[in-house]
Amino acid sequence: MRLRLPEERPTEPPTGYKIAHPVLSHDGTRAGFTGVSLGGALPYGVVADASCVYGLRHRAPHRRCDCGFHCVHDRSTAEALLCTAEHRAAVLLEVSVIGRYLRFERGFRYARQRIRAATVGPCICGTVASALADAGWGRPGWRALAPSCAGCLRGRTSVSLASFARLAGDGLRVVAGSGAVVADVSADGIGVPELAAEAALLQARLDWFQSQLAKLGERGKGGEG
Repeated sequence: MRLRLPEERPTEPPTGYKIAHPVLSHDGTRAGFTGVSLGGALPYGVVADASCVYGLRHRAPHRRCDCGFHCVHDRSTAEALLCTAEHRAAVLLEVSVIGRYLRFERGFRYARQRIRAATVGPCICGTVASALADAGWGRPGWRALAPSCAGCLRGRTSVSLASFARLAGDGLRVVAGSGAVVADVSADGIGVPELAAEAALLQARLDWFQSQLAKLGERGKGGEG
């Protein structure tokens, strides 16, 4: 007699969390994601079906294989994965688990998903990201993207967070790490919010230089006579 696992029939698709790298097609017309481990060579869209990465003809997820999409139950567990060096530029995804799935202690392995939201971390400089820019690597036909502020773009291929959401389609929401939806930027990649942030940063640096000059002036007066 074969042991059968209990079946679940939820009234709504379960919610899960995972991390992935955002990608942009080489012609700049499509956006998607690629995984950080198994299946990372196969970019996927906002709504996607899983297939066996080993090329086997069974439906994913199969009990005797590790194919299928993967996610965890808790947002904090997925966020912890972003601490590793190789995953610092990845984004946090909130997904709806659709279709057949296998439940595990920490998450799901499943056949179909819809990405509801992507949370983008800070730029490598620590500033809140306003865009996703060429990360310097990719897959055939796809450029991997990494969070970037306006000051760190330096001419790289980039899209604003809102533009990425529009290219990805299917109602995807892309938010900055603070959780606020980032407005679309102008054609040259910089909009009013980004310019305001850069102006505030420059003003802070100017205030610091002025304070240092004032201190030097006071020291010079104290040494006279």
